[in-house]
Amino acid sequence: MKNVTITINGNQYAVPSDLTVLEAARTVGIDIPTLCFLKDINEVGACRVCVVEVEGARALQASCVLPVREGMVVKTNNQRVRNARKTTVELILANHNRECTTCVRSKNCELQSVSEELGIRDIRYTGAKREGKYDNFSHSIVRDSSKCILCGRCVSACKNVQGIGILDFVNRGFETTVGPAFEVSMKDAPCIYCGQCMVVCPVGALTEKPAIDKVWDALEDPKKHVIVQSAPAVRAALGEEFGYPIGTNVTGKLASALRNLGFDKIFDTNWAADVTIMEEGTELLGRLQNGGKLPMITSCSPGWVRFIEFNYPDLLDHLSSCKSPQNMFGALAKSYYAEKNNIDPKDIFVVSVMPCTSKKSEIERPELAVEGVRDVDVSITTRELARMIKEARMEFDKLEDGTFDPFMGDYSGAGVIFGATGGVMEAAIRTVADVLTGEDLENVDYTAVRGVEGIKEATVNIAGKDIKVAVAHNTKNAAIILDKIRAGEADYHFVEIMACPGGCVNGGGQPIQPASVRNVIDIRAERAKALYSEDAALTVRKSHKNPEIKRLYDEYLGEPNSHKAHDLLHTHYYAREKYPVQD
Repeated sequence: MKNVTITINGNQYAVPSDLTVLEAARTVGIDIPTLCFLKDINEVGACRVCVVEVEGARALQASCVLPVREGMVVKTNNQRVRNARKTTVELILANHNRECTTCVRSKNCELQSVSEELGIRDIRYTGAKREGKYDNFSHSIVRDSSKCILCGRCVSACKNVQGIGILDFVNRGFETTVGPAFEVSMKDAPCIYCGQCMVVCPVGALTEKPAIDKVWDALEDPKKHVIVQSAPAVRAALGEEFGYPIGTNVTGKLASALRNLGFDKIFDTNWAADVTIMEEGTELLGRLQNGGKLPMITSCSPGWVRFIEFNYPDLLDHLSSCKSPQNMFGALAKSYYAEKNNIDPKDIFVVSVMPCTSKKSEIERPELAVEGVRDVDVSITTRELARMIKEARMEFDKLEDGTFDPFMGDYSGAGVIFGATGGVMEAAIRTVADVLTGEDLENVDYTAVRGVEGIKEATVNIAGKDIKVAVAHNTKNAAIILDKIRAGEADYHFVEIMACPGGCVNGGGQPIQPASVRNVIDIRAERAKALYSEDAALTVRKSHKNPEIKRLYDEYLGEPNSHKAHDLLHTHYYAREKYPVQD
């Protein structure tokens, strides 16, 4: 790539010719503020906060979409530019719900940050405001249009990253807003509740449905035996809420924080991930050996499950019948754990800490109950757990490293990597390979299914048999795989799909990083490293080698896919209508 010479604020620089002015400025240490810009997702020049003055141009230019050219002279911080940016942000604020002290995004709001940087202390503009719409009817997502700044990030993430497109600009001019078609609630839209709109939103217009108060109430109830499970990806991101670098593994501090919050028992969902591999791996072997429907597709991502139910209902018989680890844990907590500890299942209150907002809706699915008892009572996000820790006034960085309780808390490395794209596939192959060969294979690192490439394909030779697998993350890539299956062009045996880009480590319930971070750091890869590092450090790295899993089957379930296991750990799916009938 050839360079061009441009002048920025009086200094000459040689920069690659394929950059925008925004990118070029940042490569030489000059930051230009943005609001709508999100690299590779939303590059539309809509907010006009990034304007610069270009010699020879009468109007100010949006630097995020302005290509550099030879001899270009740019000013990024003269009075004209500063005044324009300040006016733009003031106009946004004039039509914005500014209840900042009670907003869940306070201190982590990009509009708040840029207002502070521009020195805005008062709003000169008053007048009419758009009428806001507050939609909290779904179990997962709250949409507050009074806080929306029309940046379009959520629209682009939903349409261009996830390939779903349930959000778009509605109406025109001053009445423009963002929402689903026909102004329906998020509850009635074909939303998969992945939450990718939330993690890119610069303000508090899209947030998770809060459930913290339900947890506090349960912890205060002397009649409730309250237990908590924490998903693999939580440990790789929770530290970010307390100033730790992205990708820091805080397993020990996470355990201590949960114990200090007052839960009766603290467990790790990794244990249930190991159970999932036992059930799912056995189901796959059964399909391979008995002519079952292939390829079999994983079912542990509830956003992905909703996606196929809405968009490819004719392919539902390809899904594994396994519940997700979250709900396997809940079902076993209220049966196996209850029986071993002589507790009435109705007195057990299960809280799950998940990196996922779709998990909130998953626990409400009517079929995810055993004999009328819900598998999981409350699902909170990583962000919500951080808020609880802060409410409890804990100094997270000063907590001693604790451990999870045994019995349903000991896990293998295979359970840990469930949180990264390709992790479920790799964990399954580790167990399936041992079963098919009848050996305890030493090589357990199947690196061909790792990484953040959108679709990964591999052939694994096990006991002389070629097992063809595929891994896809985000539902836009999932659609590519499903179209091949529908057309009869896929010869896979096993497919892993996760709804979120990068898998659970980048779930909609994870800590929100601003565009200034997301534009330069691949948070998916950094968080995944934490999981693979923990996996590599563990002695037991295969689910079927976990002593606690062996005990579960020896003492309670009998064998994987047994009648009892099916009653507790398996489920079914159904086709969903995309939109309700309009009058």
